[in-house]
Amino acid sequence: MGGVNAWLAACLCVRPYYQLSSVSSQHFKFDLEQAWWSLPNRPEFGDISIETNRTVWVNWRTVCVFFCSLLSGRISTLRDETGAIFIDRDPTAFAPILNFLRTKELDLRGVNISVLRHEAEFYGITPLVRRLLLCEELDRSSCGSVLFHGYLPPPGEGMKKLSNFRLCVLFLCVGPIVDPRKVLIVAGHHNWIVAAYAHFVICYRIKESSGWQQVFSSPYLDWTIERIALNAKVVGGPHGDKDKMVAAASEHRIILWSIQDGGSGNEIGVFNLGVPVDDLFFIGSQLVATSHTGKVGVWNAVTQHWQVQDVVPITSCDTAGSFLLLGCNNGSIYYIDMQKFPLRMKDNDLLVTELYHDPSNDAITALSNKTNFSQIIAYGTSSGAVRVIVQHPETVGSGPQLFQTFTVHRSPVTKIMLSEKHLVSVCADNNHVRTWTVTRFRGMISTQPGSTPLASFKILSLEETESHGSYCSGNDIGPFGERDDQQVFIQKVIPITNKLFVRLSSTGKRICEVQSVDGTTISCFMVRECEGSSRMGSRPRRYLFTGHGNGSIQMWDLTTAMDTANKGEERKKEGKER
Repeated sequence: MGGVNAWLAACLCVRPYYQLSSVSSQHFKFDLEQAWWSLPNRPEFGDISIETNRTVWVNWRTVCVFFCSLLSGRISTLRDETGAIFIDRDPTAFAPILNFLRTKELDLRGVNISVLRHEAEFYGITPLVRRLLLCEELDRSSCGSVLFHGYLPPPGEGMKKLSNFRLCVLFLCVGPIVDPRKVLIVAGHHNWIVAAYAHFVICYRIKESSGWQQVFSSPYLDWTIERIALNAKVVGGPHGDKDKMVAAASEHRIILWSIQDGGSGNEIGVFNLGVPVDDLFFIGSQLVATSHTGKVGVWNAVTQHWQVQDVVPITSCDTAGSFLLLGCNNGSIYYIDMQKFPLRMKDNDLLVTELYHDPSNDAITALSNKTNFSQIIAYGTSSGAVRVIVQHPETVGSGPQLFQTFTVHRSPVTKIMLSEKHLVSVCADNNHVRTWTVTRFRGMISTQPGSTPLASFKILSLEETESHGSYCSGNDIGPFGERDDQQVFIQKVIPITNKLFVRLSSTGKRICEVQSVDGTTISCFMVRECEGSSRMGSRPRRYLFTGHGNGSIQMWDLTTAMDTANKGEERKKEGKER
């Protein structure tokens, strides 16, 4: 009992009486003799009083450990001159709690159930906590909301391969422990998605007639997966144009599979970058791996050859059609033509060409290319600057020119996105976002009226203290979406949660929130557009895929969410015009 009392005392956050006047939040006090609750009688706090007697606490003495400990003096407390005990809790949530203790009835009118349950848990009133949990369960449907689109159950075969010996080795390994059941990363391409678990990957594809079907499951891997990449439209692959390719990386190793239409898969090879892999993706049929140390690995689908190239330490990368753009710590932006795959005659290395150099020599920490290559590029730097460079058709031979500079961030820029209508940048200060509207004329950014500030907000997202290498890859906030359409951020506020918030990347406005239908923790997420129908005039639909701690994958219809939000905005505008 002494340990419980010490824990309760530590949770009391008690402040001296003279400090209360400088605190904006409401506080209340408990009078030990008269057993009444009230705010300090001061103008800045108002005057709220709830009266009761000791009988209430005596009747509930078996469950109200907190209050009984207060009355008996087992919890060290701070009192004022009248003997009242100060507790740093919200008094408004105590009214329904006291009513429950008096009458055993629960009145939820005008009450936030989640807040009330949190307070009941603090006070240790177990019967009330159970009732509130039941109320929350009644509000939650196992079939989800109107946005819920589908459910892929946890795989059975891959889990069975984890023998007791392998599980023991897993939990004895050095570093963050990875639950072999949970989905680490979800990636997609066209109508295919791939889910990465700790030691294997599974591929699914969607057909209009049959929905989502599993088509490939990889063999068990002895190392834990940190990165994955998928190419559902391979041209000139080793087995023809109908191949799909899946790659997985862990530390410096990369394994590549080729998947045929029937679902059979062949291992193409295991490649070594020599240093930890930071990014893994496809450009056309070429598999590309990059590392911050300054190495680029490329697997050429035509020659079936793996090649590692040394460049300047890499701080960002992006793709532009068949070109690979590299932002480096020396302030330069380089590019490699992955289609022509040019090799230098003297040493047979890849030809890496400098495209632009930052005027301040700052590291290029974020890159975004609007068109196929180099006409308009936005980038962010380690000093927080956001710059836009353009390549006008009449100056093709002279390289891109600096067009605009914004110095609104005080931390390094971590993300940048240049879309058809907006420029969005994110910095390292708790994902602080700044956005601008972009005016275009014949596809090029116009100087009149030019880019104008639109919004400033934060996508707060706390990370695990000791996260696995796959966490950042599987929990990327975005922005997601086609560059000529509305884009969204996905906000996961805390690492262990079953809820995500979808927000517009341009304004930060919340579009919707999704909550797992089975209450399981969301371990990763990804947004993709899928062509679910081949009918004339049908458009691709945007989906949010969430991987979960139990191994399942849940799908949410963001197209419906966006349409609903846009209709709401239109109604508001019509109401104002009237």
